[in-house]
Amino acid sequence: MSDKEPRGPDPIDIHVGRRIRDRRRALEISQERLAEGIGVTFQQVQKYEKGANRVSASKLWQTAGVLQTDIGHFFEGLKASSPGFAEAGADFVHDLMSTSEGQQLAALCPRIRRERVRRQVLALIKSLVDEEAEG
Repeated sequence: MSDKEPRGPDPIDIHVGRRIRDRRRALEISQERLAEGIGVTFQQVQKYEKGANRVSASKLWQTAGVLQTDIGHFFEGLKASSPGFAEAGADFVHDLMSTSEGQQLAALCPRIRRERVRRQVLALIKSLVDEEAEG
């Protein structure tokens, strides 16, 4: 990187931070509780979630434990062939999980056991989106 190029958070750090935030929110864990669980301040958790500060391997390990997931979860959606750039679907997932409605859908849909009912729910959502797009 040349001296003239602006420096900012690495795209991988941003991605990992988003995945931490999304998982924390899905489990309804506060930044304060996560911070306490991994031995940092909640401000540090904020920086991790924004990608402003990198998460060390040991803190990522501890974070996975508090958030009841494996470390690989934080890297899902990254292309191995293009380090630093998330797959196209990653932004969509982030957008969905950044809303309370999206988190509720993500939590509730897997609890619908019958495939036919899940398809009906999806059809309803599609029809509502189409109706809204028509004006």
